[in-house]
Amino acid sequence: MAAPQVLPLPHGQIPITSHAFNADRSQVAVSLNSNDVTIFHRQGQEWAAGETLSEHDKLITSIDWAPNSNRIVTSSQDRNAYVWSLTPDPQTGTTIWKPTLVLLRINRAATFVRWSPNEDKFAVASGARAIAICSFDPEGDWWVSRLLKKPIRSTVLSLDWHPNNVLLAAGSADMKARVLSAYIKDVDKRPAPTVWGEKLPFNTICGEYTSPSGGWVHSVGFSPSGDVLAFTSHDSTISIVYPAHGPNAIHTIKLTHLPLVTLTWTREDEIIAAGHDCQPFVFRGGEAGWELAGTLDDNKHAGGGSTGVGGGRGFGAAGAGAGASPVGRLSSAAFTTFRNADTRGFASMASSPTSPGGSGGLPSAGGGGESEIFTLHQNTITEVRVYEGVPGDVRKVSTSGVDGKLVVWDVANVSPLGAAGLSGKLGGMHIR
Repeated sequence: MAAPQVLPLPHGQIPITSHAFNADRSQVAVSLNSNDVTIFHRQGQEWAAGETLSEHDKLITSIDWAPNSNRIVTSSQDRNAYVWSLTPDPQTGTTIWKPTLVLLRINRAATFVRWSPNEDKFAVASGARAIAICSFDPEGDWWVSRLLKKPIRSTVLSLDWHPNNVLLAAGSADMKARVLSAYIKDVDKRPAPTVWGEKLPFNTICGEYTSPSGGWVHSVGFSPSGDVLAFTSHDSTISIVYPAHGPNAIHTIKLTHLPLVTLTWTREDEIIAAGHDCQPFVFRGGEAGWELAGTLDDNKHAGGGSTGVGGGRGFGAAGAGAGASPVGRLSSAAFTTFRNADTRGFASMASSPTSPGGSGGLPSAGGGGESEIFTLHQNTITEVRVYEGVPGDVRKVSTSGVDGKLVVWDVANVSPLGAAGLSGKLGGMHIR
């Protein structure tokens, strides 16, 4: 079981909006919270910045790299999408990434994009209450789209393709997860019957599921077989749907952690999901039920070189300070520190004992000190994707986050959760 690997991209701590690897994982396309895509190349153990794809004029929201055709598709808040292909430059003869415009026909931001399994079309989610299904028109030499509209009532936040290249799952801000048909007559072969239906003309609604407590549906994903759907909501739930057993065959796990915003299936009985709690969680189960099995992060990645809390002697005196009133103790520095460490793995680092407002080595309850989260990612994980393996047998996943880190995780390296929350958080807390 390999330890998590942080890829040393030379970009500082700029947030990563989206990332996508090429087929052999020697290159990665990254959106660094801007309107450009930077392609980094592996050079031994290091990564070097290569080409920059510049065509969008607003923030890029999503990237996908087709492994077989080696084409990149990008979507942006400028309401456009581009397909990038390696083409010889007629002037210099060198190979460059050439963009091809996509006619999306939307009047709001494009929020998410994914290639279909056969790579002959792709889907673009948008804030226009529509999903653009795009296919190539050789006569016009561009990509044209057909829109899935009904019954979407708000911004579409995520998409995932069924293995049959026809069905599409969508999660949106109207608190619904849906399965829709994206069948295009001139592109797709007639699909075989599935648990989602037999006749699948364009825009057929094959399933519609509501978030348990009314939260935005941040992420959706089909299982490797395509017979099960999972989706995460802003109400800190993850739901797994078994349509073969009727419309009410839904397993929902209500979490005590912050909401999950991205997920991927590793096996038919295992899901990796991550979000605002800054670490990838592992869920396992089947038709009989699902459970939170653990985390890929062992919560021992905090900056070191300082004294561990251990039995808590450093906080004992402060927490039971002389003359502390029953009311004031609930807002004390020690109480706030333990509460944050227990619920979020967060501790406020103390100011210097000699600095103004210093607390003699104690964590400050205010915002004056540094902060540290005892997970490898130090901020929200924005995306989790398959890194190594095949559908149904994924061995590694990659995650990117607002902290600017791109991390590769071994899915076999699962740490169990502690009885009081995430394992190792209090034990790994440091003061400095």
